[in-house]
Amino acid sequence: MIGKVFLVGTPIGNLGDITIRALETLKNCDVIAAEDTRQSLKLLNHFNIKKPLISYHKFNEKEKSIEIIKLVNEGKSVAIVTDAGMPGISDPGSVVVLKCIEENIDFEVIPGPTAFVTALVYSGMDSSKFLFRGFLPRENKDRNEVIKQIKDSRESIMFYEAPHRLKNTLEFLLNSLGDRKIAICRELTKVHEDIKRTSLSEAVNFYKENNAKGEYVLIIEGRSEEEIKGEERAKWEQISVEDHIIHYLEKGFSKKEAIKMTAKDRNVPKTEIYKYSINLK
Repeated sequence: MIGKVFLVGTPIGNLGDITIRALETLKNCDVIAAEDTRQSLKLLNHFNIKKPLISYHKFNEKEKSIEIIKLVNEGKSVAIVTDAGMPGISDPGSVVVLKCIEENIDFEVIPGPTAFVTALVYSGMDSSKFLFRGFLPRENKDRNEVIKQIKDSRESIMFYEAPHRLKNTLEFLLNSLGDRKIAICRELTKVHEDIKRTSLSEAVNFYKENNAKGEYVLIIEGRSEEEIKGEERAKWEQISVEDHIIHYLEKGFSKKEAIKMTAKDRNVPKTEIYKYSINLK
């Protein structure tokens, strides 16, 4: 008999947010693999669930995934939970999923609360498109690479952050992205839940005077179309119209196409650009 793996979403704070399906899965499985067995025991004891626990965290994920597959092949059903939220989202879980896919092992995802989705709705920012990047890397070189990839994104941008790193991260984001709007969501669904909608500069000043406590989700507004176009126009205005047209000609565009694109870049009529192209080949 072959068992099954269940990735079970658990509450991010308020235990009342657990789903009926998650409770049924935890009650009916044979083994629970937990990111922190002590933390998961609080949840299980609250709902009077008693099951064997094994540890499954980011430092032993690879070897424990092998152990979990072995249990499944012996006919056991294994539920994977993290301290809070959805396994695999900035938490252990993705390694065992890949292992299941590789070995054709049946697995099931039991949805549950996710902090960044809750925070995005709270923020009031654009939720039709967004980027979630988890925790920023600790090393400046790696952090700068992340910022390079996302700084021109129009989507709302989301990060998780720990309290002891919050002040430094806010200063880094202000210096890297400019003074954008930000929503700082703390201790979501818990007793001391707090949402601050402010700017990065105001947030930096606030946490110079106030200690950070709890777990945070940061939602930062994406770049506006107007801001991006304004920067592009400023860039092109630093060169002559002739050189601007030549830029596109050298890329293989026809003179007609080069005139059209130059006019669009500079936000002026094509007829105004045309006169600069007369002597260009």
